[in-house]
Amino acid sequence: MVGDTPFVRKDVRAFLDYLASLNQPMLYELPLDVARKGAREMRDLIDVQPRELAVIKDLRCPGPGGEIPLRLYDAEASRNSGPAIVFYHGGGFVIGDIEVYHSLCTEIAAETGLPVISVDYRLAPEHPFPAAPDDCEAAARWVGESPQELGFKVTGLVPMGDSAGGNLTIVTTAALIAEPAAVPVVAQVPIYPITNPISHHESFKSFAEGFFLTSKLMAWFTEQYAGDETDPRMYPLLKADHSRTPPTVVLTAGLDPLRDSGREYAAHLIGQGVDVTCLEARGINHGFITMRKAIPSGMQDLRRVYRALAAMLP
Repeated sequence: MVGDTPFVRKDVRAFLDYLASLNQPMLYELPLDVARKGAREMRDLIDVQPRELAVIKDLRCPGPGGEIPLRLYDAEASRNSGPAIVFYHGGGFVIGDIEVYHSLCTEIAAETGLPVISVDYRLAPEHPFPAAPDDCEAAARWVGESPQELGFKVTGLVPMGDSAGGNLTIVTTAALIAEPAAVPVVAQVPIYPITNPISHHESFKSFAEGFFLTSKLMAWFTEQYAGDETDPRMYPLLKADHSRTPPTVVLTAGLDPLRDSGREYAAHLIGQGVDVTCLEARGINHGFITMRKAIPSGMQDLRRVYRALAAMLP
């Protein structure tokens, strides 16, 4: 930042200017089904094409509100036992689904060499808090049991997700520490997560308008989610003890209202002796990991995440 002017990458500036030029309604101004459809349609406009993989397979697992749709991604047609990534998509707990994150999950599987199971958890407002964390925990436990449908034995779980999915990553990890699954959580990867109330954060004040995720959109997401703001399953930093947290890779975005929430979480873990790699993507906005066509510079930041995760796995 130079003075009061934040550094903005050239491709980020071009993307933000393009969005502003469209003069489209905000998500909270649209009917919910239209907003969700728009998120899926936007994928092809701003994100790269999916990678080809040996295995892309739709599955379902039992959940507290009925079956949970999943999608398995694997670069290997068959594999020996090992860890698996359980991926939770973003979208403010309201929009987003397996399809919006399809391309990204193919890349994660290809680049990490690990199988990825993407979870299509229930969305608010039809299914308010705690439906999402309940589904995410149930899916992780199912994966940890190495069901026959997966075709391989899972030895460890790696929860991973962005934004709302970053929150769900942390919340799921905490649940599986409190009551262990069939196999341990060996690492976690929360990407620009929300971990505590953000209205007091400097990043929320600095980037509340003009950087894709706005304060009004955040307020709308929070209202739809209808969470209990005293419950650590909504704000994980309400729980003081995180000393048993597994090795963690945290990625924040420099122009993100949630930036300081991710920073505070990483600092809290470090203070409790947890093995943490904290990465910040300077000069880029919230949501960039599914904007790789529009903001190609973000690819380098994702590669840093893959390398950090590889270094942490046993």
